[in-house]
Amino acid sequence: MKILLVNPPSPGIYNSVGLKLPPLGLGYLASVLQKNRHQVKILDLQVEKKSSLEQELANCDLVGITCESNKIFKALDIATIAKQRGCITVMGGYHATFRDKEILSLGIVDYIVKGEGEYTFTHLVQNLEDKKNIHNLPGISYRKDNVIFEASIPQPPDNLDDIPFPSRDLLPLGKYWMTQIEGEPLMNIVTSRGCPFACSFCASSNFAGTRWRTRSIENIMAELEQLYYDYGYRGFAFMDDNFTLKPERVELMAEKIQKNQMNIKWWCFSRVDTIMNNVSIIKKMASAGLKMVFLGLESADPQSLKDYGKKITTEISEKAIKVLHSNGIKVLGSFILGNIHDTQETITKTIEYAKKLNIDIAQFSVLTPFPGTKFFQNMMKENRIFTWDWKLFDGAHSVITGDYLKPREIQKMILSAYIDFYRQGKQISNVWGFIRKFVNTHVPFINTYKESYYQRRRTPLLTKKQSTVQQQRTFS
Repeated sequence: MKILLVNPPSPGIYNSVGLKLPPLGLGYLASVLQKNRHQVKILDLQVEKKSSLEQELANCDLVGITCESNKIFKALDIATIAKQRGCITVMGGYHATFRDKEILSLGIVDYIVKGEGEYTFTHLVQNLEDKKNIHNLPGISYRKDNVIFEASIPQPPDNLDDIPFPSRDLLPLGKYWMTQIEGEPLMNIVTSRGCPFACSFCASSNFAGTRWRTRSIENIMAELEQLYYDYGYRGFAFMDDNFTLKPERVELMAEKIQKNQMNIKWWCFSRVDTIMNNVSIIKKMASAGLKMVFLGLESADPQSLKDYGKKITTEISEKAIKVLHSNGIKVLGSFILGNIHDTQETITKTIEYAKKLNIDIAQFSVLTPFPGTKFFQNMMKENRIFTWDWKLFDGAHSVITGDYLKPREIQKMILSAYIDFYRQGKQISNVWGFIRKFVNTHVPFINTYKESYYQRRRTPLLTKKQSTVQQQRTFS
């Protein structure tokens, strides 16, 4: 079967910073599909022009689209065009996994692949090609005769070594080289999946499971060597949710990198408690090229940290940052503002806390109820989500009603957080361009907030989109 995999463009404000990396999820899907002798192409519309879509649709049987919440309308536009061209339409990713019934009700998407899709999607494609019944196929939700059949998320792949490396040769790699670490273009890589921590604002544990699964060191090194020697990369971003969860694994990897004399620069995600429990390996990671660590510091408010399920304290965070800095490792600290209990005082306290920590880069996001999270369920029960415009579910807009602050007030404080932090003289690529775009995007948004906004009828998401689609296509 001829398959086109599409990554929709992102309408989110953070896309303007230039942090664009190859869609590895589609790369993994492609590698497994190719292994099963299907013809595959990838179209990444975050770096490619939309005009390429029409050309690629002319020669494919099935279109697979991945999407996050703020990309859903773009994804539906792509699915509509594909459907008009007679293609089978399939959607996957976080948003599709947790809002499958809603998406299928529109009649644009034929099938939803839930959870990690390498084998689930391949089984669906094979059954469709062989004209076999897909009823009860694990992980596949679909609509038939106006009835929606909803599947549960299947068990994720256990042996990650069995999955071929992502098909990066299908991606326009030269168009991602703007994303760098200390002058070296970055290539992303994933060495483990699953998250046992289940933070209330994150859907990873529900999507990929709470059981942490890792690739073997040999398998990881084989991919690193391929990217180092065959593709010429010297910068890497380890995108695992919990890269340092098993310190001895990281230590062994660092030793292998040094033994192979690979002169690389890299960054990873970690937790402050993991760092403090394993201080001895930080120096070894630095010696192997670690230049930056992404830490979820979230808040200076103990109640917010408890609400988020972080199980950390500000004291531990401060100590972890000192350990990293003492080893020459920069820190990218992430903070979440806009908890329902937040006040101007608690947010100001977090902003001042970020400045006090002396971290190198700060990211301030608005607490967002993404589908699949415990926070989303709580906000639904409490009827606090006041808008169903998915474009605003991007971590930069407030979409919930808090106890003390209105969304427009949170928007202003997010902007103040960026200006106050970077006024200290810290600098990252495009930060001031990002702040200007943030202002241009958010000032109209802030100024048009009305009290009546809260009184809007809370209708199912996509209603407006559905009315447009129904005019274009009659359900079969």
